Amino acid sequence: MSGAPDYGRAFGLMREGAGETWRDYTRHAFVERLKDGTLPREAFLHYLRQDYVFLVHFSRAWALAVVKGETHEEMLAASATVNGLISEEMKLHIGICAEAGISEAELFATPERPENLAYTRFVLEAGYSGDFLSLLAALAPCVMGYGEIGARLADEASSDAYRDWIDTYAGAEYQQTCRDVGALLDGALVRRLGEGYDQLPVWSRLCKTFEMATRLEVGFWQMGLTP
Repeated sequence: MSGAPDYGRAFGLMREGAGETWRDYTRHAFVERLKDGTLPREAFLHYLRQDYVFLVHFSRAWALAVVKGETHEEMLAASATVNGLISEEMKLHIGICAEAGISEAELFATPERPENLAYTRFVLEAGYSGDFLSLLAALAPCVMGYGEIGARLADEASSDAYRDWIDTYAGAEYQQTCRDVGALLDGALVRRLGEGYDQLPVWSRLCKTFEMATRLEVGFWQMGLTP
């Protein structure tokens, strides 16, 4: 996949503003080793267990977006994302770990690594103390970043070792989720701030939130390389 994915105007601006941090996230060594199949299975399963715990908190953060939403459309989009995370994405983790002999109960009881805790609490805090826009800015890097990574790896992967994981995020359903969240972000910004939202002082704060969440994603990948 060449170039940036089209997940909406605001995401494109935030992605560009994050600069090298975004590249560090989407082309991290962990990602590249998923692509060529050289990632040790132990490291992958360690990551999956931590990511399952992450998704528990991430789902709760998206549930906060339902609370913060101001329109039926915003609440509907946020609730659909919660459902996708719980019904589909977490199911992927459960299935792969079950094949490795890790039960769902063991998965749910996985001790949370500090890198995981730092990221999830940052996102939840954006929801507890911030507004709808602050929360979306913190949530967006995970949603869209995985979509971008999945689409690129689907084209570039030289190994089928992690094809199930790649296909989940490259798949039509997940890619549509990325476009839906991008549209949600675009609409929420225009609704609250107007068409020229990127010229207002608040835009800088939102971009900083996006960039910090991206930095925490980099740390999450690095954690995956150190079981």
